[in-house]
Amino acid sequence: MITSTISVAILIGICEAIKRATGLKTKYIPTVAIILGIIYSLSLNGVNAINIWEGVVTGLVSVGLFSGVRSTIFS
Repeated sequence: MITSTISVAILIGICEAIKRATGLKTKYIPTVAIILGIIYSLSLNGVNAINIWEGVVTGLVSVGLFSGVRSTIFS
């Protein structure tokens, strides 16, 4: 549980850094987050179907958390 929470926080930071460093459009960040989530999950836990889904969920949660906070603060 704690590892998943830390993974989401790390993924949010990495995606934001990629967006700022490369000038990537915001609409592509969910795709980047899912790919990075899968890579991160597989690198920690090994290759199997459960870890791939865990990576997808981690990527989606990080994007949802970021956009939810952003829309709440800036609306």
